[in-house]
Parts: sequence; structure tokens; C-alpha cells
Amino acid sequence: MASERVSGLKLGSQGLVVSAQGLGCMSMSGSGFFGPPKPEPDMINLIRHAIDSGVTFLDTSDFYGFNTNEILIGKTLKDGYREKAQIATKFGYRPIDGKVEVCGDPAYVRSACEASLKRLDIDCIDLYYAHRIDTSIPIEITMGELKKLVEEGKVKYIGLSEACASTIRRAHTVHPITAVQNEWSLWTRDLEDEIIPTCRELGIGIVSYSPIGKGFLAQGPKLLENLPEIDVRKRMPRLTNHVEHNKIIFEQVNEMATRKGCTAAQLALAWVHHQGTDVVPIPGTTKLENLHQNIGALSINLTPEEIAKLESFAFDVIVKGERHVSMQRTWIYSETPPLSSWEGN
Repeated sequence: MASERVSGLKLGSQGLVVSAQGLGCMSMSGSGFFGPPKPEPDMINLIRHAIDSGVTFLDTSDFYGFNTNEILIGKTLKDGYREKAQIATKFGYRPIDGKVEVCGDPAYVRSACEASLKRLDIDCIDLYYAHRIDTSIPIEITMGELKKLVEEGKVKYIGLSEACASTIRRAHTVHPITAVQNEWSLWTRDLEDEIIPTCRELGIGIVSYSPIGKGFLAQGPKLLENLPEIDVRKRMPRLTNHVEHNKIIFEQVNEMATRKGCTAAQLALAWVHHQGTDVVPIPGTTKLENLHQNIGALSINLTPEEIAKLESFAFDVIVKGERHVSMQRTWIYSETPPLSSWEGN
């Protein structure tokens, strides 16, 4: 059964148990990332179907849909579904005067957590991430407030997203980090040099977002044909400026998938699953068909030779283009000031 294939993976070394595959919920609420919001009843049914199928690890953020995604998750968790699911949400993105900044100030961390609890209508957040790292404040200061939230029972486990290795180490000295969430797929592998080894040394789980290359490893150039203009993927260099070059990777993955009797999306997702039992991908979808396909990826077995072949596609054809729009790139793998400089002010 599907639920037997996806359930019961220990994420990190602090005790959090989640499904081996999660569900990224961002695209359900629009907000200019992946098109307009989808009908709420349809999304509630999809999420509940995922939970009933064993995909119980739900990923959201206060920034997705500008709070509306958390409200959607909160409605989904009624009727006994809260007890079946593990909820991961995030703080850090803050709209200011029409712009967005990253904030790790303790007062903001606390207010963001309490607001998320209210929107989700739950007593405790299972996994609470810093969505991005505030480079104006030592990570130890942000972590100090998160530690207090754990001690108060408002948060069970703490995570970081797109943090560099040194930030992960510094944060972990204040309170154990349970999971680090980063983009990781066949064609996004920069975290393998330092971040993955650091996490494994410290006993930190790894959550892979965009494991299918934001959909490109599922559809190739066809992905862009039907996207609305507000979809942020239409402004990502890797998916636009260099699409003719990068489509070769998709074509190679798709050809191999055809030989194995699966879809390109399933093969790309299976590669992530084969990276270790400490890795949980969280593919996002708004369609039941895609959800079922994603779950099916757990049943695909890859030999060491097949894994090496898949990885050679991205090495032989060097991926061109940044994976994010320019604004987002400034918030990736950034270091924070040393704690000594903060204490001296």
C-alpha cells in the first residue's frame, strides 16, 4: 500500500518522525509564485487525500499566499487530520513598504510564531524553520528565541532553510537543529560540498524542496508554455534564458525514464530518495494525478550504475542559469555577524 511505502522516516536525531515523502503546499495559494490560488475545497481534498495515502509531512510558510496557505492548512487539519500530520511552517520573510526583507529579530520571531499558530489553529508547530537567514543579526540571537519557543511548548523542533554550513554549526550550538531545507535535485547540487556533510556530521535531517527542478525535470520546455505571466518561474534564468541549453538534461532524463517504464518526474524524484534515509523531498502539486505519480517514485529502484548515469547528465551538460530570481539570490547561503560583534554594541 502507498501509506506503507511513505510512512515512518526519522528526520534528524531529535525524534521527529515524518513520512518519507512530504507535500509542498506553496503552489496551492498562489501569491505570484506558481500562478493564482487554486480552489480551496479542491486543495483541502488533495491534502487530506495525501495524508490518507501516507504523505503526512506538510510544508507551508507564513509567506505562502501571504498567510493564506497556513489558513488553508488549518482548515485541512480539522476532522481529526491534525493527529495524522506533521506540520512544518516558516518565518522570516516580512513585507515592508511594498518590499520584502528577511527578519530574525527575536520579537519578530515570537510574533510570527504566535500568528502562525493562530492561522493554523494548532497548539504547537511540529517543525519551525527560519525561512531565510537574516544577515544583520547573529544567528545565535534568532536561535535563542526559537529555543524559548520550544521550551514553552509552542514549537517541537527547529529548522533552517538555505543556510550556509557555518551558520548551521553556529545555530546548532544554541539548540539542536532537526532539519535543514534546501533546494536539491539532479540539477541543483551545490549543497553537496559542505551543507550535506555538515548536516550528517551533526545528525540533522535534510528536506529537499523543488526536487523535480520546479517542474522542468518533469516537462522540460513545455512547462513554460502554459504558465501564467505572474508565475515566478517565467523570470528564473535557468528556466528562461537558458532553456534551450538546459532542455538537453530533461531529454536525457526522459529517455532513461521511458526505458525504466516511469515518468521523468518520477525518475528525478527517485534520485532524491536514493540520496539517503535522512533525506525527505517535498514535491509540490495541486493535482491528484501528480500526487499519485510522486508517491509512485518511492517504488522505483535505482542501481548504482543508474544513479551515476543520471548524475552524469547534469555534469556532462553544465547547467546554465541561476536557480532563483536576483532578489532571492541575496538570501541564499548568507552568513550572519559574529555574536561577539553583537554583544559589543
